[in-house]
Amino acid sequence: MLTDALSRRLFAEALGSLLLTGVVIGSGILATRLTPDAGVALIGNTLATSAILFVLITSLGGVSGAHFNPAVTLVEALDRKLSVTDAALYIPAQIAGCIAGAWIAHLMFDLPVFQLATTERSGAGKMLAEGVATFALVVAIRGALRWRPDAVAASVALVIAAGYWWTSSTSFANPAITLARALSDTFAGVRLADAPGFIAAQIAGALLALGVSRRLFPSEASRVAQ
Repeated sequence: MLTDALSRRLFAEALGSLLLTGVVIGSGILATRLTPDAGVALIGNTLATSAILFVLITSLGGVSGAHFNPAVTLVEALDRKLSVTDAALYIPAQIAGCIAGAWIAHLMFDLPVFQLATTERSGAGKMLAEGVATFALVVAIRGALRWRPDAVAASVALVIAAGYWWTSSTSFANPAITLARALSDTFAGVRLADAPGFIAAQIAGALLALGVSRRLFPSEASRVAQ
């Protein structure tokens, strides 16, 4: 049976995932309606996504940790900062929230709710980009948590904003949002056939980041001992 505290945390993860995905997909839809220029559309998509990330992490971080991302949850569980049981509940909440966010975005713009993306994002380069993007995200989170906890929201918002522009995949860096974007045939979409490669690369990038961050950001006790 869920405790009241855990229920609140799961609700925060689902709600944050919903709003994040709604903004990612909704801003992409609006951007393409306002301009035929893909570069300008991507600027709008970038600004909206980074802005909502800052707001959501600031607002909900104190409730659940504001993961909104199975890769982040996996790393926290492996580092024993989140129980396996809680992680197993966080991830379905994140996935459900992301899918609901995609559907809400479709409804807001009078599009069919149920869709499958047709945007091809295949190839080794894009898979590598997703691994790199997720690596950068997890290292940024863990570094900020270690040295500047008050800067986590800004760090996440900025690393994702940068990722939109320096990675060939435009930095999904999140397995749950990848699934949701596969269900949206819009500017933010990714073909369902390409999603497994993205997710595998994201998990690999997160695991590599865990190993690297353990080396870079030792615990207070080990740092003092050195």
